[in-house]
Order: sequence, then C-alpha cells, then structure tokens
Amino acid sequence: MAVNTGRTIGILTAGGDCPGLNAVIRAVAKAAMHNGIKVVGILDGFRGLVENRTVPIENINVSGILTQGGTFLGSSRDKPHKMLMGGKTMDMTEVAVANYHGLRLDCLVCLGGNGTQKNAYRLQQAGLNVLTLPKTIDNDVAETDITFGFDSAMNIATEAIDRLHTTATSHHRIMVCEIMGHDAGWLCLGAGIAGGADVILIPEIPYDLDVVSESLLNRRRSGKRFSIVAVAEGALPVTNDKSEGKAKNKAVKETRSLENGVVLVQESIGSRLARELQQRTGVEARVTTLGHIQRGGTPTPFDRLLCTRLGAAAGELLARKKYNVMVALKGQHCEAVPLKKVSGKTRIVPPDHSWIEAARLVETCFGDKVVR
Repeated sequence: MAVNTGRTIGILTAGGDCPGLNAVIRAVAKAAMHNGIKVVGILDGFRGLVENRTVPIENINVSGILTQGGTFLGSSRDKPHKMLMGGKTMDMTEVAVANYHGLRLDCLVCLGGNGTQKNAYRLQQAGLNVLTLPKTIDNDVAETDITFGFDSAMNIATEAIDRLHTTATSHHRIMVCEIMGHDAGWLCLGAGIAGGADVILIPEIPYDLDVVSESLLNRRRSGKRFSIVAVAEGALPVTNDKSEGKAKNKAVKETRSLENGVVLVQESIGSRLARELQQRTGVEARVTTLGHIQRGGTPTPFDRLLCTRLGAAAGELLARKKYNVMVALKGQHCEAVPLKKVSGKTRIVPPDHSWIEAARLVETCFGDKVVR
C-alpha cells in the first residue's frame, strides 16, 4: 500500500484523439498512485479545466483500458487563452488557474501534440506546475524521437496501401492514397516505404508534377502496369511562393448555393493529384483518403509499450516534484525536457533522413529532380 503524500495531480487529454491515450492515462495514473499521489481526471481537455468538470480516478477506473483506442476522459481542441464561450472568444486563463487551485492540484498533466504543448507552456507561464507527454499521429513534436500514436497510425496507413495494391494490379490503375500528417511527412513517408509506394509526396520535399508523371510513365514503359502514390495532406507543389502552394492545395472545386448562403466545397490534394495525373499520363487514376480512420482502433504493441514507459516515467517525475517538462523518448531512454524547449517547435523530416535515403535507393520517386 502506497503512503498517501497528500498531493494531487490532474490529467487531461487535448487535441485530436489517437490510439494510446487510454494506455498513457493508465500508466500515469497507476505510477502516480503507486507513489501515493491522488489522481483527478479532467474531462474534455482544457475546456473541462475551465468549466471545472472532473472525475476521480482510482485504480479500478484504469483497469482494462490499455488496449482501448480513444480517450475515456474525452478531448477538445479548445485553448484556455482563446476559448469560445457563449458565442464569444474569451481569454479564460485566469479561470483555468483558479480551478487548478480550487482542485488543490500540485501538477497538471497534459497529453497532446504541438498545440497542447503550447497551451501547457502558457499555463506554466501563468504560474501552474505542468507536465506533458507527446501525443500525435503526425510524429512532429520536437525534442522526442517518436510520439505515441504514430506507430499505430502508420500501421493503419500501411495496411491501406497494402490493400490498394490488389485493385491497382487488377485494373492497371494509378492509386493515390492521401495520408494525414499536417505539415510533417513522417506518417506518409513511413507508411509509403512500408507499403511499397512508388511515389511518396511529403511537405518537406516540394513536388514537380512533371517529374511525378514521368516517373509513372517510365514504370508503364518498363512493363509495370500499376502504380501506388502516397501523398501527405500537407504536400506542396514546387513554387516560389509557399502561400501560393498552400492555396493550390485548398483549391475550390465548386460552389454550391444553399438557402442560408454559400458553401465552398474544397478539393482534397489526393483528389486533385489523381485527376491531374490521369490527365497527364492517360492512365486511369483513383483516390483513397484515409482521414480519421488513421486515428481509430487499438494501439499497436509498440505504442502500448511506449505509452507505458512514458507514463511510468511521468509518475516517477511527479513523485520527485519534477515539473514543467515534457517526458520524451531519446534513444532507449525516457528523459525530461524543459517544456520551453518544446513549445512552438515542430519536428519535420530532414531532407537527408535515412528513411528518404533508403527510399531513393529502391527507386521511390519524391517528385523532385534528384539525380543519383
């Protein structure tokens, strides 16, 4: 039986859901309770903190949730300093701080991606003790080798590409698979390589449609009658103006008039790419957009292990009163990184990353004019 320290932590999940959140909640809570620390769950992210909505967490509450996807605490993308309340956007930081003290918390544990890291750091600057863990399928949080949720999403995207091979070979098509990742290419790159995609387009390497089309035609000429294109949602065409490239990614395909006004229907990058490649190559092209499927389901064994390690490390840091840090995986070890070094930073794929080098050696096209 752990000795009650009289200390209490709050834990919340913020931003998009992903496999592994429940596993981390479990690990943090169990490790904290093992060290005599009481645990309070805050519902629906930072909004729950502002609205003072909580649930007590006991050992029984986190039993059996290791394999469950999503988060039983709920999540939201609300920011304390810019929150919609009663139809108006308001700074609710003072309310969040007051509720933190009202709950008699010694530390607020925040599970989330880049936005969550920034919001946690703002609360740190407002005087709260915070501790964060890096969550996102995008794998773009700075100062950690990997984020939990990434491996599970990469497995889902890889399986989708595997399945697309079947219809691509049967109908001799170009199959375009659009993959999440925001402005980082980790998810598309990893799944593209693992799934054997012939073309991989990521935000870090602007693509030339002529290069992509020629690569696909060369495959055709060599007797390969199908092609798989993995494209990240944030991939950009070659342009001298980055904002212009982003605008092209959000090209409006049609405008529909409704009674209450006008709705702009945006064409996704995957759909536009499939259309343009079919026009340029004369080969039938189809698109599959994986969307939120990539966020769902149970975490992989790798993510379950990672979540347990990160959560257990967080529990040890809480026991030592080591606050205002993010628990990161560096090499084979969990380390505490000052939150100031993480907030506002994004980890993108370096152009010389070993994954890219390996992909180029197996003749994967990235849409650029690299000559090996």
